[in-house]
Amino acid sequence: MPDLVHVTVIDDGAFWRVTFGGSTGNVLDRHLMAALARTIADARGARDLKAVLLEGRGGHFSYGASVQEHMPEHVRDMLTTFRHLILDILDCHVPIVAVVNGQCLGGGLELAVTSHRIVASAGATFGQPEIALGVFAPIASILLPERIGRARAEDLCLTGRAIGAAEAQQMGLIDDVVDGDPFEPSLAWVRAHFAGRSASSLRLAVAAIRVELSARVRTELPRLEAMYLRDLMSTQDAMEGVTAFLEKRPPAWKNA
Repeated sequence: MPDLVHVTVIDDGAFWRVTFGGSTGNVLDRHLMAALARTIADARGARDLKAVLLEGRGGHFSYGASVQEHMPEHVRDMLTTFRHLILDILDCHVPIVAVVNGQCLGGGLELAVTSHRIVASAGATFGQPEIALGVFAPIASILLPERIGRARAEDLCLTGRAIGAAEAQQMGLIDDVVDGDPFEPSLAWVRAHFAGRSASSLRLAVAAIRVELSARVRTELPRLEAMYLRDLMSTQDAMEGVTAFLEKRPPAWKNA
């Protein structure tokens, strides 16, 4: 089995290509989240590192968080592990570019919007489909309005619809759309903008520009997780939506 996260060092340590994935669609289960968190911790300690290029293995960025881990016996640990990963990214202060091919959905999109820039192939697809499973996305509920405004974030989170790269760029969700593999254009961008910068100054600039965002995530995300565990998981429909997905059938909502 390949490593869940692979790091390629570029330009004498100025940049890292971080490729993640351990399953079809690079599903973000707790093992993969923890492996990503360890890599982010390593990045924080790499003195000369100026940017991370983050991409999924194979043809997709990520289908999202593991649906199996939304079941009652796993969901608390899954939410906690994902929160720790997001906070580790916010604490790392290294600029991150999400390099997106294929599907970037659910927890995959939540991971991508934690980055500082998103570059996607023209055929990439984005969405927050949690509502189709009868659940909601705690991280996206904070980070999507920050990135694209409340109205557009509500569109994606409440409808669960998927959008293509062109629409995603139009609404400000992603920064650049390219034909073919987006890695080389992403690498060219970080080289052009960061190669001549001080790594230590870049980190302080990231910390400064995100100080309010980091504080809000630390305050609001535990509240949303509590709502998820206390209110959402006590409904019949949350369990029905997840179970129906795993059983590959349409959900039979009780509206309760």
